[in-house]
Amino acid sequence: MEDDETIRAVGQTILQMHGYTILQARNAKEAIHLAEKHQGPIHLLFTDVVMPGLSGPELAECLTSIRPDTKVLYTSGYTDKVRTQHNLMGLSNAFLQKPFTPETLTRKVREVLDSVPEPLHSSHRS
Repeated sequence: MEDDETIRAVGQTILQMHGYTILQARNAKEAIHLAEKHQGPIHLLFTDVVMPGLSGPELAECLTSIRPDTKVLYTSGYTDKVRTQHNLMGLSNAFLQKPFTPETLTRKVREVLDSVPEPLHSSHRS
């Protein structure tokens, strides 16, 4: 999910060249519609943090409520201030700073796809 057409096209080309199947969306509404209609799994949401309409984290919340197994990789060209504002500072493994190279994009996508999700709740025995 990327609102900049050039970045979206370049990212799609790079990832397709590495064997990934891509569903692309220009905005959050389009991304949610795709997630609702797509028949197969969606393994990863790659989204910009700052976008018109819903932010990347808001989109991720909506999309993962529809598809809870979907992992999320955020990107932004802004500084750590944006990451702090959107509570993304703890997501260093799921964040890719713009600009990025084809190598850093493909490495980070693979890293997030291979990551083990952290449990939502930890239980403690007394």
